Amino acid sequence: MSALIELTIDGRKVAVPAGTTVFDAARLNGVPIPTLCHQQNETPVGVCRVCVVDVGARVLTASCIRPVESGMVVSTASEKVERARRTLVELLMSDHPSPCARQQHSGDCELETLAKRHNISQSRFSRRSTSRGKDSSSPSIAVDFDACILCDRCIRGCSEIRENFVLGRMGKGSLAGIAFDDNAPMGDSSCVSCGECMVSCPTGALTNKGVAQTALGAGPGFEPIALDELQQLPFFQGVSGTFLSLNRGAVVKRHFKRGEIICREGEYGSTAFYILEGKARVSIASPMAHVKTPGALRKFLGKLSSQLTQRDHDQREEENKQFWIPIDAPMDLAYTNPVAELGPGDLFGEMTCMSLYPRSATVRAQTDCVTLEMLRNVLDIMQRNKNFRAQLDKTYRERALDTHLRAVPVFAELTDEFICSLREKVELVRYTPGQIICRQGDAADAFYLVRVGFVKVSQAHPGGEIILAYLSRGDYFGETGLLHGDVRTATCTALDHVELVRMGVDDFNRMIEQFPDIRQKLKTVEQERTQMNQERLSLARSVPLDNFLQQGLMEAQSLLLLDLDNCTRCDACVRACADAHDGVTRLVREGLRFDHYLVATSCRQCLDPLCMVGCPVGSIRRRSSLEVIIEDWCIGCGLCAENCPYGNINLHPFDVMVDDPENPGRKKAAVKQKATSCDLCTNFAEPSCVYACPHDAAHRVDPRKFFAGLLGQGQGKT
Repeated sequence: MSALIELTIDGRKVAVPAGTTVFDAARLNGVPIPTLCHQQNETPVGVCRVCVVDVGARVLTASCIRPVESGMVVSTASEKVERARRTLVELLMSDHPSPCARQQHSGDCELETLAKRHNISQSRFSRRSTSRGKDSSSPSIAVDFDACILCDRCIRGCSEIRENFVLGRMGKGSLAGIAFDDNAPMGDSSCVSCGECMVSCPTGALTNKGVAQTALGAGPGFEPIALDELQQLPFFQGVSGTFLSLNRGAVVKRHFKRGEIICREGEYGSTAFYILEGKARVSIASPMAHVKTPGALRKFLGKLSSQLTQRDHDQREEENKQFWIPIDAPMDLAYTNPVAELGPGDLFGEMTCMSLYPRSATVRAQTDCVTLEMLRNVLDIMQRNKNFRAQLDKTYRERALDTHLRAVPVFAELTDEFICSLREKVELVRYTPGQIICRQGDAADAFYLVRVGFVKVSQAHPGGEIILAYLSRGDYFGETGLLHGDVRTATCTALDHVELVRMGVDDFNRMIEQFPDIRQKLKTVEQERTQMNQERLSLARSVPLDNFLQQGLMEAQSLLLLDLDNCTRCDACVRACADAHDGVTRLVREGLRFDHYLVATSCRQCLDPLCMVGCPVGSIRRRSSLEVIIEDWCIGCGLCAENCPYGNINLHPFDVMVDDPENPGRKKAAVKQKATSCDLCTNFAEPSCVYACPHDAAHRVDPRKFFAGLLGQGQGKT
């Protein structure tokens, strides 16, 4: 047992073990000493100095780091100590945004509590001239750098308690501050949202972002789940109990009886489901067909009827290569039988939860099921939890990696043996919205396959950034640099919450060596992409970028132009389009103007197809010719119509027969929607709108040729 040291604190003799700090000696004997940087579960650092005491030395000392000495006489609240302490608090308050977020939410900001105790309502000292502002990139923790007092409690909580080592100090003097990783936004850092930094923070610098909208309302099969029950689940081990407590209600149990709908395709949601018990059936109920207007003898303003047509009866270019439908679940669905089974340990609804996309499929309980339903803040924690991520990764590698790879036409011939060799070698990597995945000019070191989310591919040029493509589940990138052993030719950025399958350069080279056909296919794709990019760059250099970028004309492949010098506003073009497409027009005689031309509202077959971003089942794609096509498995959610900045996509209703869940084995009538866009009346010699115009005012043009010539003559103006 350690020898006892005798000392006097505020006139009272006490004895404590050797090695005890003055702060702890006072605390153990009921003498409170205020502090801002010290917590009992963290190593004392003595940076705030608010705990200063007088031990008879030349200067006051920080009690949290000063060990006791035999015969020491300590004064914790003399006039000299209180005056120094008050000045320190006043200095800290001079830069503090009072009331801070913590004070507003819970009224317990430790700095403002001390300021109130010392009657400090306004500081005599001037505020610093610079502001680091706020960081809202984390889905669960709000950061206000101006409220930070550099107490380092968050750093020690992150490193000493959780051993995550994300937080640290950066800068010197007045520019010093906390930083995440290499001064990255918190949401882009390696932070796992455990909440320890937020719990440790004495001010409103780090606060719970889930103050609002963190509770799931009661509904079918609702059962609240207690904190201790959550922490007993393997995938919640290591998650801060304080964080879970603050976000109580953001995760609940739901019980579903056999046959009940868990979620329905096309509906918007904000939650994900994790199956604890039972089995569920995931499927697409929408008919496997696309909208087609059959060809017929041309009649002026003749009415045709649009109908749903399967690819077996109307096989369009490149469609026979696609056999799998990507959904927001651990597996893809087969085109010929879009049904799969989910079981315990499966997570579905990630994209809906993280990015608020429509549900990609209908999930129905196949047996009695118990699920966890969770909001984004809890799902984000689970995805960063090592135990949970390991379980999800294992499920993906075992059940989905092979179909995911084979769903990409280029990789259809990969053997079971080769895919098996990849199972433990590929890496699943995650990116947050706006995060750079790879940068133009960097060394090419990996090949990427998109598993979840959307990726923007862009190139930087003297005239500005040019968007090359939007990639979704089943798409890939990185092959160009690897094939040439060169650098990245484009920058790839996460548009939303993205998860990628990363194949290292060694495994990529092994693949193209073992499968020469794959090498050739990748080269063909690379050549097509390079040619397309060169065409876009040529256009950017041949016409004024500001004019095109301002109106979005550079993004089009085919524009419907109305020559306003000839147009009489008779609307024959609009009526012809409606008559040719079962009454659903794909043309509105309104839009942008360039010189004496009106760019009518009709699908432009954009080079930068924003309509593709967010499609929950990847049913909108682009052919090699860059024409936008809507696949058979469109679920009619309408997100593409919302995303199109030009209003050029419509939803077409159809009467269909579907399974009647109340009467198994029987069908019932229902209305299903399918997205449609201008198909340029491909069955005719020319589009109906152009054919119907009696004044030769309507024209379908390639803007790269039409406007380049117009501007070259100096006639174009906006």
